[in-house]
Amino acid sequence: MFKKCITPVFVLVCLGISLSSTVRAQSIGRQYSLGFYKSTSDSNGYHSSQRDYSIEPTFDLPKGDTTRKQSWLYRKLFREHLLEVKGDDFNFYGSILPDLIVGHSGDNGTVWVNTRGFVIGGTIGKNLTFRSEFYENQAKMPAYLDAYGRENRIVPGQGEWKAFKGDKFDYAYASALINYKAGKHFDFQLGYDKNFIGDGYRSMLLSDAAFNYPFLKIIANVGKVQYTTMWAQFIDMQYPKASYDNGYRKKWGVFNYLDWNISKKISVGLFEAVIWQDSDSTGKRGFDASYLNPIVFLRPVEFSVGSPDNAILGLNAKYAISNNSTFYGQFILDEFKLDQITGGKGWWGNKYGGQFGFRSNDLFKVKNLNFLTEVNAARPYTYSQRSTLNNYGHYNQPLAHPMGANFVEWVNIADFRYKRIFLRGQVTIAKYGLDTAGVNYGKDINKSYFTRTVDYGNHIGQGLKTNFLYVQGTAAYLLNPKYNLRLEASVTARKESNNSWDKKELIFQFGLRSAFRQLYYDL
Repeated sequence: MFKKCITPVFVLVCLGISLSSTVRAQSIGRQYSLGFYKSTSDSNGYHSSQRDYSIEPTFDLPKGDTTRKQSWLYRKLFREHLLEVKGDDFNFYGSILPDLIVGHSGDNGTVWVNTRGFVIGGTIGKNLTFRSEFYENQAKMPAYLDAYGRENRIVPGQGEWKAFKGDKFDYAYASALINYKAGKHFDFQLGYDKNFIGDGYRSMLLSDAAFNYPFLKIIANVGKVQYTTMWAQFIDMQYPKASYDNGYRKKWGVFNYLDWNISKKISVGLFEAVIWQDSDSTGKRGFDASYLNPIVFLRPVEFSVGSPDNAILGLNAKYAISNNSTFYGQFILDEFKLDQITGGKGWWGNKYGGQFGFRSNDLFKVKNLNFLTEVNAARPYTYSQRSTLNNYGHYNQPLAHPMGANFVEWVNIADFRYKRIFLRGQVTIAKYGLDTAGVNYGKDINKSYFTRTVDYGNHIGQGLKTNFLYVQGTAAYLLNPKYNLRLEASVTARKESNNSWDKKELIFQFGLRSAFRQLYYDL
């Protein structure tokens, strides 16, 4: 079987504080609009596949929408953060972040979300940036999200919930990041947040769909090459809590990503990740110092210590056909045997997946009209392992695609902004195979691959063949571009059908919303 290769490591025990700056033409972590993206590569250190969470996202309002001669109240409601303090070598900001939604679900009646949040952030000197967010939530979810939450004990991307007034959820969410720029070539990040690698809507390598986690990241920029190393700690909710004092079982991860802007049109990124359990049958293992060196090749290290760790390799590539349009793709390799692939017998251990997509900003030369279409797929049992203590997951969700494995998906998204009006449409079609009659067909990465029933004849869609359709339309009026305060209305249609059921749900929602969080409810 395929084992590990490159990888570095260092420990982390964090609680960071997120960050901020002003929007440059960067690929922003909290990506509310497809427009927060730049297609072409250049020689100034811009790497589109590494979303930069150290940048504060904000919408640029058109010229003429000015703050001159406006009252303090107007500026605070429609132009600025609630609190802004600027000094000679520092700045600080803070805002209240409401997310108040009410709507109707055909299957669950009246649905609503009551979120009270806040954000604080700023800069100290020229090199230190910080940002922190907190949200307290109560919600009555649409039927499919309610069912997902009860089965997995989490709200997607937002962690564990507790019961609230019977059939409702109560949950909290915090994120934080500190970024320190050490000279021209290095950035150091300490955070409790998410990460994303790729040029698309989904990532088959590392996505921001799962809950936040603590990490330490080092980013080095040398010419047209960017090299990133990250060490992180994840939570395994599948096992009972070790004790009241220790909480859920832990596992560790180390990630390497080397991105090379070969030219203004072509960039290629090489990815590696290793996951290992915090404790095993011999007792507490903790952070493995063998993975401390950020530029070490992992395979020799792993072999020398007889490691049972889980390694994943990947490739990210992009070809920019113009300043605004890009073809992109990914390939993820979990395990394989070459003779089994060439044999074509569908061996279970050939665990791999991929992505191919196209995106364009300012489509047809219409400013702020953005479009994306992509296909994602993963073979059965990809990302799964002997147990959840070293699988590619965190807080009961995959670290890559939220659908796990054994699926093929086609995503189409378009959005458009005119002054303060924002429109967004999404159509997602997918096919996947669900488990049935107690048989593990390879979609759920939290199930051990030892529970499979056959070694050969495995293919995408095996099991209970299921068709998935997700259609959503959103219209919003932007009130404050600093923290994306907006009035928003949406309609969502979701259908999941197979030989055993035909689930349909139509959801209407309206609310006052804020923040740039990317929450994936299209599952």
